[in-house]
Amino acid sequence: MYGSSKPDQAVLFVPRRDPARELWDGPRSGKDGAAALTGLERVHSTEELGVVLKSIKGGTVWYDNSQPCHPRLHQTHVRPLLEGGQLVKSLRPLTHSLRAIKSPAEVALMKEAGRITAQAFKKTMAMSRGNIDEAVLYAKFDYECRAHGANFLAYPPVVAGGNRANTLHYINNNQIVKDGEMVLLDGGCEYFGYVSDITRTWPVNGKFSAAQRELYEAVLEVQLACLSQCSPGVSLDYIYSTMLTLLARQLKELGILPSHASDTDAMKAARQFCPHHVGHYLGMDVHDTPELSRSQPLQPGMVITIEPGLYISEDNRSCPERFRGLGVRIEDDVVIRDHGGPLILSANTPKTISEVERTCAHAED
Repeated sequence: MYGSSKPDQAVLFVPRRDPARELWDGPRSGKDGAAALTGLERVHSTEELGVVLKSIKGGTVWYDNSQPCHPRLHQTHVRPLLEGGQLVKSLRPLTHSLRAIKSPAEVALMKEAGRITAQAFKKTMAMSRGNIDEAVLYAKFDYECRAHGANFLAYPPVVAGGNRANTLHYINNNQIVKDGEMVLLDGGCEYFGYVSDITRTWPVNGKFSAAQRELYEAVLEVQLACLSQCSPGVSLDYIYSTMLTLLARQLKELGILPSHASDTDAMKAARQFCPHHVGHYLGMDVHDTPELSRSQPLQPGMVITIEPGLYISEDNRSCPERFRGLGVRIEDDVVIRDHGGPLILSANTPKTISEVERTCAHAED
């Protein structure tokens, strides 16, 4: 945030050196260190922010007035400037449009985040067993992400056994997953500023039951169809409409809906059994660039998730009994490309029934 007659001039504000605080929190660069590190000529302490801002005459201040990232500095130094009638515009729409298109270097970081997460899923599947605590699976996934190079997890993961998979934002992760139940794990890691967001569902004892297999195959078929639509010019909203249409068809084939149900009723049911969107933008954040509409055409370099699901509560008496208490979501991270189809960043994460069962069978020593 800075206004100047020189449009290419940059100014950096950093905290002052403070030996007392550094004893507790670690070293600070200070003005000299920050200048040496960044190469910028003008570096001030944050205490000088007000003086510099008062020197701004005319021009535009690009600043997120509605959601200031540092409330104390905003209140002390920036708000008086804004109240003085300075022209202010938010950078958010501009930065979001820039963040949406990933460079090859950014894609490489996201590819590594996907590789790390895939390894963590494999290791977590391999140590699964009946009557296992969700907390153990959580800890294993977290450990394996960090052990393979991640900085930390990208968000609090969902590790939901059995009927808890039907609570979309379940993050307690502290119950026993019984032998014969599935676990839904929605997790990802951050790797040098870029994140992954992957979901897999598998039976903790390593073998899908007949009903679990039916429901899983239905979701997988829809997910693969949605992945095939990930190309330039197609919007996330369009893929969402496709997902609902395909889920409605699957609900009839599974016998959850009567075969004679109208298209309107089937689409309504699809929204009930999958109450979330097909995906979102991904990048430096999990739900990245929320300023961008999901109705806009996808462009090469954009990264999105594709994550259909079916969630059938154990107390849903309108469904066949064999499906009650089952929840399945399958989520992959996808780079939109001009040629050669989409790049699946999470492709190494076991997904087919045979891959999942084979991975679960390879128990760790």
